[in-house]
Amino acid sequence: MKILAWIILALILLIILGMIYYLIVGEILFKFAFSRKKSRVRKKQIDKQIKDFKIDLCWWQKQKLEKVNIKSFDGLKLSGCFLNNDSQKTVIIFHGYGGEFHEMQQYAKFFFDKNFNVLMVDNRTHGESEGGCIGFGWLDRKDVLSWVEFANKKVSDCEIVLFGLSMGATAVCCASGEDLPKNVVAIISDCAFANLKMQMEFVMRKHKILWKIFKKHLFSYVKHIHDFDINQADAIKQVKNTKVPILFIHGQSDSFVPVENLTALFNATPSGQKSKYVEADADHAMAYSVGGVLYERKINEFLKSYTNL
Repeated sequence: MKILAWIILALILLIILGMIYYLIVGEILFKFAFSRKKSRVRKKQIDKQIKDFKIDLCWWQKQKLEKVNIKSFDGLKLSGCFLNNDSQKTVIIFHGYGGEFHEMQQYAKFFFDKNFNVLMVDNRTHGESEGGCIGFGWLDRKDVLSWVEFANKKVSDCEIVLFGLSMGATAVCCASGEDLPKNVVAIISDCAFANLKMQMEFVMRKHKILWKIFKKHLFSYVKHIHDFDINQADAIKQVKNTKVPILFIHGQSDSFVPVENLTALFNATPSGQKSKYVEADADHAMAYSVGGVLYERKINEFLKSYTNL
């Protein structure tokens, strides 16, 4: 009996140690990619990046921004700012990984100058929005629907354009396959990644051995602790079902999200519902900064071809 008791005790200890290992290692891996990041705009040494991305923080200070909040499908408080232009057309702008709405100044200004109301949002686990797990566009797709609902309450009978950059672009692509209201008339996706699992494989390509060792652990931890199945995060499957025309934009020289992502998304989108623009010399999220007037012209041509805006 004593031997049996020791065996049972040893098994219990092994299980406890295994759970501790699972939780500690899982949390370390989780924090590396999925936890909240410090906003790039608020870092001290950002002068060069602001200049490169043409972010003018003074422009924001000149605008009459209305702070707004909504509740997400899973109970988080999501924050944003509304810039009223007394218009019947509204653009909702979604930023990229580790960012916040301030980084989207040049896009907000472009649409504001085109007489759009502008709704800039902080994605979940970014900026002033709540959240303990970054959504990588997949969880955010449902937040997109919530922001659309908010925009419709804010301005009745308006036409809505969804614009996303990087992870925000993946969010609007994923939302395209959901049941969007008919007044969402266009989607603009700038440098989206097509599939989260494949994007993580690409980012970790220089650390293949470590990735093979910890990949399953990370996927399991995120799924069971944060209810996020990474294997389901696939924008390609979503755009196949879109009823809204999508303009896909990418930089040919994108070193973080390769331009092949645009090709995969474009090819999956139904014919008659898509257009594309590749800026030859642009790295990740730099197509507007590099393309300038051409970038604006491509968006104008897309909206003219597919909408009445």
